[in-house]
Amino acid sequence: MGGFISGQRAQAIVRQTDPSPHPIRPEGQPLTLAMSTFTSPSPPTSGILDPIRRWIDHIEIHTPLQAHLICKLIPCTCPFEHKFTLFGHFFNTPPLCELNPFYNEFVALRFRALSYLADVCGEDVTHYIC
Repeated sequence: MGGFISGQRAQAIVRQTDPSPHPIRPEGQPLTLAMSTFTSPSPPTSGILDPIRRWIDHIEIHTPLQAHLICKLIPCTCPFEHKFTLFGHFFNTPPLCELNPFYNEFVALRFRALSYLADVCGEDVTHYIC
């Protein structure tokens, strides 16, 4: 596996030695905690967009450069709605995240990139969080 986080399996293992007695494990044994798998909450229905959704969910983060690029390209918040006037008529466009059928997959990809930078590379990612 060697240092990457995939969409199907984003796991972080924390090892800690606890000298205090524990009812389930012997004293002094390492405590292992695993983070649950994180995948995007895609709609369960099948359709013509599902292959693209699966492709985005399977993008693996291998390098810090790739993770930084993803974090810069995918915004941390949904772009706001716009109200404008055209020929004397008022128009209202919805937030762009509602128009993007892959919004949930992109948010999950950005989360995986942030997790890679923080967990694997040990970088401070606060400048990417809004």
